[in-house]
Amino acid sequence: MHVIIGLEIHCQLNTATKLFCGCSTDYRDDPPNTHVCPVCLALPGALPRVNKKAVEYALRVAKALNLEVAEECEFSRKNYFYPDLPKGYQITQYDRPLAERGVVEIEADDGTPKEVRITRIHMEEDPGRLVHKSGRDRAGYSLVDYNRSGIPLIEIVTEPDLRSPKEARRFLNKLRNTLEYLDVFDGEREGAIRVDANISLEGHNRVECKNISSYKGVEKALTFEITRQKNQIARGHDITRETRHFNEGRGITMSSRSKEEETDYRYFPEPDLRPLRVRDWLDDITLPELPDARKARFVAQYGISHNHARTLTGDMKLANFFEKVAGDDPVLAATWVADTLLGELNYRDMRIDRVPPAHFADLLVLLRADAITDRAGVDVLRVMLDEGAAGEEMELPSAVVDRLGLRKAAGDEFDEVAAQVVEAHPDAVADYQNGTGGALNFLVGQAMRKTRGRADARDLGRRIKELLENKEA
Repeated sequence: MHVIIGLEIHCQLNTATKLFCGCSTDYRDDPPNTHVCPVCLALPGALPRVNKKAVEYALRVAKALNLEVAEECEFSRKNYFYPDLPKGYQITQYDRPLAERGVVEIEADDGTPKEVRITRIHMEEDPGRLVHKSGRDRAGYSLVDYNRSGIPLIEIVTEPDLRSPKEARRFLNKLRNTLEYLDVFDGEREGAIRVDANISLEGHNRVECKNISSYKGVEKALTFEITRQKNQIARGHDITRETRHFNEGRGITMSSRSKEEETDYRYFPEPDLRPLRVRDWLDDITLPELPDARKARFVAQYGISHNHARTLTGDMKLANFFEKVAGDDPVLAATWVADTLLGELNYRDMRIDRVPPAHFADLLVLLRADAITDRAGVDVLRVMLDEGAAGEEMELPSAVVDRLGLRKAAGDEFDEVAAQVVEAHPDAVADYQNGTGGALNFLVGQAMRKTRGRADARDLGRRIKELLENKEA
C-alpha cells in the first residue's frame, strides 16, 4: 500500500517591514501588540501597499527552485473568521500565483536521486499569534498578539511526490538550507516556518496534518498517521477526509475539523491591490552559490569525500565555518568538522557560531603536527565546548593541551607503559597466547588509559604485540 505525501510550507520572508504596511517585523523581544498600525489591525479605511522587497525575495526563491514566474499575478481575499485574523479575511494569492512548476532534487529512500515537483509559490500575509492560557481557578482562554500579523509569507506547495516521512524530512532540510543560502529567511525566528502535511494511503482519502512547526515534528506526525490509517483500514473503517492537529508533546495527531473545500473560503480578487507584472525583475536577481553547487565545489576544490561535502554544505553556517578552518589540510578539517565537531555540538544542543574558528584551527594544527593523538584531540574539544556551553570564554586548544599534559609522550615512555600493562595482566597475556583476539585490544585499552590518550593506539598495540611475541619465544 503506497504512501502518498504532499507538503504545503509557509515560510516567513526576512524583510524589515510587513507585507502591506511599514510596521517592523523585528518583534521578538518586544511586548505584544506594539508593532501594529491601522493597516495590519484592519481598521476602517486603512489600505494595503505591497512591500517591494518581499516580492523580490519571493522571486529569488522562485528562481532558485526553477519555477516559471507568471506574466501577471494577483492577490485575492481568502475569507475565514478567526481571532488572529483581524480583517476576517487573509490577503493571499489564489488562481494567479507568483510562480508555478518547479523542482527540487533530493535523495530517495533507496539512495538514488529523486525529483520533487513544486506546484506553485504564492505570497500571502501571516495571521497574528494566539497564546492559549489555562488555570485551575478559571476556564481556559486565549490572548491574541498582532505583532506577527502582516509579516510576509511565501507558501510553497509540492506535488504528492514524497513516499515516506524520511523523504519529507530530507526535502524540508534541503528547502530550508536553500532559503538560508538565499538570505531571505531567518530560521531562528519563532513561527518562521510551518508545515501542513497531506498524507494518504493509495486508494483512500487524504488527511491534512496542520501547522507543524519543526521538521522532526513533520516526520513524527507522518509516521503516526501512516500507522493510524493502516490500523483504521485493517479494522474495516474508512479514512475520513479531515484536518488533524499534531500534538508534539504526545507525538500523536488529533482530529480538528472536517477538511474545508476551496468554495468555503469564497476567494475573490483583492480590490485594493492591482495585479503585479514582475517577471522582468528576474533579470536583475542574481543568485548566490546554492547548496548543490557548493557541494560540488567542495569536492573539486578541497578533495574531500562526497559524504563530507554533503554534510558540510547541508548547513550554510557549517559550510562557512569549514572554509575558515580548512587551512593546508582540508581533508583533516572536513573529517573533524563533519564527524567529530558536529556530533559534539548536537550532543550539547549548541550552534556552530558558538565555536571560534581560530580556536578550532589551532586544534587542527596540533593534530596535523602529530603533537596530540586523536583521542586527546576529542578530549580538548570537549573541554572547549563545555566551557562555551557554560557561558565561559573558550580556552585555546594549545593552552588546554599544556594545562592537562596531553602532548604525545616520548617513545621510551610508551615502552615502559607497555611493559607495565603486560606485567599487570597475566590473564590477558595467557588469553592472547591461547588465541583470544580480544585480549590484545584489552591490553591496548589499559595502556591508553595509563597514558591518558597521549599515545597512539596503533603504536601501543605494535609495542605490546612485540612484547607478547617475545614472551612466547
